[in-house]
Amino acid sequence: MSDRWGNGMLTDWSWLAVPLAASALMTVCLVPLGQRVLARGVVFADLAVAQWAALGSLAGLTWLPSLTLAGVPISSLVFALLAVALVQLMVRRVPAYREALIGSLYVLGATLATLLVSHDPHGAQRLAQTLNGDLLWVIPSDLPILAITAGAVVVWQALLPDEWRNRLFLPLFAVAVTLAVELAGIYVVFATLIMTPLALCHLRGHGWGAAALAALLGHGLGLFLSSAADLPAGPTIVIALFGISVIVPLAWPAIDAGLTRQRG
Repeated sequence: MSDRWGNGMLTDWSWLAVPLAASALMTVCLVPLGQRVLARGVVFADLAVAQWAALGSLAGLTWLPSLTLAGVPISSLVFALLAVALVQLMVRRVPAYREALIGSLYVLGATLATLLVSHDPHGAQRLAQTLNGDLLWVIPSDLPILAITAGAVVVWQALLPDEWRNRLFLPLFAVAVTLAVELAGIYVVFATLIMTPLALCHLRGHGWGAAALAALLGHGLGLFLSSAADLPAGPTIVIALFGISVIVPLAWPAIDAGLTRQRG
């Protein structure tokens, strides 16, 4: 009985290995960058860049569907880099109104995306895909470029001096967000960038590794619930990330005390 149950469970759930691998790589990509976003105090920047990456993806599907890099439309990266350049300009030239201007940039990108697909019979579906994504449908060929980007983020975070981290932050941010939006959608990207880094790094003082583990736990819980209950993956992951971001910081003192007793 136990063998049959174990084999059945393996057969039923082993297909989640690829989405979970994508989630792990995505959290390594996004959590350190999200920690830096919070430290810089430009939180809406990630939402604006994600929206413009999605706009570029829709533009690529409409006008240049054959121009892709590892399955990601070139137009998506170009639009994300354009948004990064505009955010940088706003931060430097009008710092007092940067959040208002970056929010306006996000709204402009969302509006242009709506207009772009307004005459497409499948426009509403494409627009919803950019917002919610669906990590359950990630395929193995999506993983290598995500793994390379995750490695670049780790090197950027752990090995580079501050000067080079500052210089490379926005270009690396644009690439990571572009890849993540293609796989998971804007909402999951924003939640992964902000929720656990805010809860564990900035409110509890832990490193990005703890925040990445908490984010992966949220992704895993969301993927499991989405699959088991036939729910949309994107919204389910966001809700799971929110729950983990609330529960883990509250439970952390007890966890830390237990680890201290074990070490003692």
